[in-house]
Amino acid sequence: MPHNSTQRFSDRVEHYIRYRPSYPDAALHCLYSEGVLKPGDVVADIGSGTGILSHMLLKKGHTVYGIEPNREMREAGERLLAEYPLFASVDGTAERTTLADGSIDIVTAAQAFHWFQRREASTEFRRILKPGGSVVLLWNERRTDSTPFLRGYEQLLKELATDYNEVNHMNISDAELRAFFRGGYRRFAFDNAQHFDFEGVKGRMLSSSYVPAAGPQHELMLQRLRELFDTCATDGRIAFEYDTAVYIGVPGEA
Repeated sequence: MPHNSTQRFSDRVEHYIRYRPSYPDAALHCLYSEGVLKPGDVVADIGSGTGILSHMLLKKGHTVYGIEPNREMREAGERLLAEYPLFASVDGTAERTTLADGSIDIVTAAQAFHWFQRREASTEFRRILKPGGSVVLLWNERRTDSTPFLRGYEQLLKELATDYNEVNHMNISDAELRAFFRGGYRRFAFDNAQHFDFEGVKGRMLSSSYVPAAGPQHELMLQRLRELFDTCATDGRIAFEYDTAVYIGVPGEA
């Protein structure tokens, strides 16, 4: 668990709101077709942040408890989702949601699992889930080798970001997922993409917790990013391509 992980995004909120990708509708439809999400289900969205996934669920009519430990991110989610009476913002964590026993039909965690203390989170999810309830983990896996820009961007992060290799959610192994999901899970993947001008590319980079916020290394990263963009852009635009990965299962015994 990276040091002070719940505070890492405090100074990234506006960039996160403007430049982080959402999730394709197909990912949500998959949950319905697989029978793990049903109309009217009550959802605990763990690490809900600014409310990207919560918003999608609320538009489908679900009651959503957004569990978010970071005050700045949580307040942004409250502001952005204020029009939805079925949204409840909760100052909690994956390990201590504060929700009642057996009160939740499905637990979701979008772009958040890599921050969890997994044994404690598994125990907590089993406590709050109703019998037969599932956990859904999903995240956008940025493609790192599909275009010259994405290859260069990955190399830039490896060279100059502070702890990119340590906190990258793509480090999560099959063995770790099987340990969390009682030995088995279902995985699905969907195409996703964003298209940016340079300001968008810069904002997308600065939304990441491992990018230095100020100082010489920050300035060097921006310079290198500008050079990479100018080399690779077509008509002043760049594509960020993703695979949206969805994992469905039941949390295992601690």
